[in-house]
Amino acid sequence: MAIDLCVLLWARPGQEDALVAYEDKVLALVAEHGGRVLQRARTDGTGDRPFEVQMFSFESQAAMDGYLGDERRLALADERDRAVARTELMHVTLAEPVPEK
Repeated sequence: MAIDLCVLLWARPGQEDALVAYEDKVLALVAEHGGRVLQRARTDGTGDRPFEVQMFSFESQAAMDGYLGDERRLALADERDRAVARTELMHVTLAEPVPEK
């Protein structure tokens, strides 16, 4: 059963570019684990807004667990800790886009 996720990421102050660089590296691993990055979007990160929002789909919980446990991803933990202040992960149900007229 597919697992669909929304991930919200807050950058440490002044570390927005580092967050993007880190995410570029680890998101390159997603497909190897039966997942797809559906969308990435960024805000200005002001107030309590996350800097980056990501939508994922994994073919199964085991696929997602494989990605989360990937040793290459885990080896970048220090880089992540320097760049990312906070992460929220939510299981979601993807809705069909509104049809264009």
